[in-house]
Amino acid sequence: MRTHAVVDSPCGPLTLVAEGDALCGLYMVDQRHRPAQLTFGSPDPGADVFARAEAELKEYFAGHRREFEVPLVFAGTPFQQLVWAELRKIPYGTTISYGQLADRLGKPAASRAVGLANGKNPIGIIVPCHRVVGSNGSLTGYGGGLECKRYLLDFEQGVLF
Repeated sequence: MRTHAVVDSPCGPLTLVAEGDALCGLYMVDQRHRPAQLTFGSPDPGADVFARAEAELKEYFAGHRREFEVPLVFAGTPFQQLVWAELRKIPYGTTISYGQLADRLGKPAASRAVGLANGKNPIGIIVPCHRVVGSNGSLTGYGGGLECKRYLLDFEQGVLF
């Protein structure tokens, strides 16, 4: 059974979605590939998983957290799940290219597929798909919008402190 809550962030309101005691979604208002609202389940802003996720997000945006510990659960293809697991290994404050991410997965010819899986990441920010950039360092897209991606990268690199 899914439930959801909305929390504030410097990137605007974030919709948190949970299945049981694990977070399965974090979506921005105008996010590309945002599921229909009716798939988020009923509102339950007092649920422990949302309190934990909100607290960790506040710590992150205050500059006091670099890794998230809230329990996560993913619904996606096996390849998407591999990509999303690898995204979680990208260190705070760094970026890699889609090609480098494909190399890390042992699939150097799959940078396009990696990009598609990256774009369908259901748990933005916590699963840091914003840390993946074009081969020339350009911001090539972000489900939450390029402004938010730029904000997150600048924030993590200390530009906003």
